[in-house]
Amino acid sequence: MAAPQISEIDVLKKRLRCKMAECRLALSPADEERLRLLLLKEILAQPAQRIAAVWPLAGEVDLRPLCHAVSETGRQVLLPETTPKGSPLVFRRWTPTCPMIAGRFGTSHPEGEIEVPDLVLVPFLAFDRFGYRLGYGGGYYDRTLAALDVPAIGFGFAGQQVDSVPTGPYDIPLKTIVTERGIIRADLPKPL
Repeated sequence: MAAPQISEIDVLKKRLRCKMAECRLALSPADEERLRLLLLKEILAQPAQRIAAVWPLAGEVDLRPLCHAVSETGRQVLLPETTPKGSPLVFRRWTPTCPMIAGRFGTSHPEGEIEVPDLVLVPFLAFDRFGYRLGYGGGYYDRTLAALDVPAIGFGFAGQQVDSVPTGPYDIPLKTIVTERGIIRADLPKPL
């Protein structure tokens, strides 16, 4: 049986994932704190009441302090439960005292009720000025954003910006990206 064909886009994405995962490790706690403060400011500027955040994996931006800050404003925090491959994420209500359950791929999610967010925070390994992001390769956030059709804010560090993220037909660009250096509005069409 022949090995599955790997596309050129998949090869480019894999190389970029390796490079950017290493780059992300060099950032300081002060950069991370600035990123969380700017992200909180952007969240509070939105009318959304159910905010989908993420519980950090090793090497990712730690949004746990942000989850507490958002919760203190009276808004609900939802965290993703990683579903089987090919499915959108589901989000469960988080509170500062709720138990967390081990999920797929080293993730954790709350025991809380399943809810539908009206704003989704989206992590990335890389992004470009057109709002395209490079994730871990499972397509979870692209499927989730397509299914929900709600505003999304990408978050990460300025050093994760590249000239152009390799994109496929299902990649969904983000209109807003927050880094430790500021807020980027990505409303330009990507050249072909």
